[in-house]
Amino acid sequence: MAGGIQVRKRDVVLSFGAAPCSLAGASIHVVQLDNSFPFGCCINGPAIQDPTFVDFFNKHFDWAVFENELKWYWTEPQRGRPNYGDLDRLLDFCDRAGKPVRGHCIFWAVDGAVQQWVKDIAHDRAQLMSAVLGHLRGLLTRYAGRFPQYDVNNEMLHGRFFRDRLGDDVAALMFREAARLDPAAALFVNDFNVECGGGGDPYATPERYVELVRDLQRRGARVGGIGMEGHVTNPVGEVICDVLDKLAAATGLPVWFTELDVCEPDEELRADDLEVVLREAYAHPAVEGVVLWGFIQGHMWRPDAHLVNSDGTVNRAGQRFIDLRKEWTSEVRGLVDGNGQFRFRGFHGTYVVQVKTAKGKMLKTFTVDKGDAPLVLHMMDLTDH
Repeated sequence: MAGGIQVRKRDVVLSFGAAPCSLAGASIHVVQLDNSFPFGCCINGPAIQDPTFVDFFNKHFDWAVFENELKWYWTEPQRGRPNYGDLDRLLDFCDRAGKPVRGHCIFWAVDGAVQQWVKDIAHDRAQLMSAVLGHLRGLLTRYAGRFPQYDVNNEMLHGRFFRDRLGDDVAALMFREAARLDPAAALFVNDFNVECGGGGDPYATPERYVELVRDLQRRGARVGGIGMEGHVTNPVGEVICDVLDKLAAATGLPVWFTELDVCEPDEELRADDLEVVLREAYAHPAVEGVVLWGFIQGHMWRPDAHLVNSDGTVNRAGQRFIDLRKEWTSEVRGLVDGNGQFRFRGFHGTYVVQVKTAKGKMLKTFTVDKGDAPLVLHMMDLTDH
């Protein structure tokens, strides 16, 4: 696993001019400002009123997802009376913090997650279809361009509420209409127990997930990514890598861990299990992001999964998370060589470099993108920081 993180790194050559270079021997300090592999977390209305939550969230997470506030049962609990106030407050919070937001979720396929008024009209195919299309158009027209990703019809491996009443094509219709209304958004499938290969859940095998994606695609759905929730109770180890290999090979789609939490009463074991999952995710080239389903005691769906205690102290699992993020961030020092170059291997992301000479300091910013060949940057062509 440790070697796998090399997929997140690239050789970089900072060039300061042809030899002989006047900057040869100058001291250089390269610091990564952010990593192109995002870590996110779910938030909710009460959580963003907690200063301890907000401080840790702002320091350690790059993305957000709303725990409930975008779900249909929340935004339209009564028919014909949509209320986006809670959603808008969370969006404003994320805008101020500079955090992109996953759109979770437009629909939820499990019967228990469907509000009563929708169930009440479910016997009438025309009324139900009208409600589905009305929700799609209302939500995605209002928020076009605000959510880079959407979970379109959550947990279709485990629920068929809309397909059983409107036919199998309705799921693809949801994707097709969402793509029309918000073309820039990546449209995801999302489900649980897949990361452990099903783990006794016959609905959640990677093979069934692949077939679901292929069926959607055959029906014209523009599937943009695969979400694996990742509500982990037992360490799953190498099983994750095998599942990721199968999904990536069969679909070629990016994978996100969308709701990761590790439930374990023993903090040291929780830290170990969390590290196993995060290392497997970070090491796999198909994975493009990880979103935790909470981090602080008192603001989490599952018990014994928190990284921060209710009094604000960071527990062992939380410290392990912080340490991994630091491990996956590059910082190097050295000297410009006689050829006017400085070489290093760094994680993908944005950087600032400080060059110090007898005459003063120079600051430049640059970005390390994915690529197999060394990235050669002519520093004199870059804008001063």
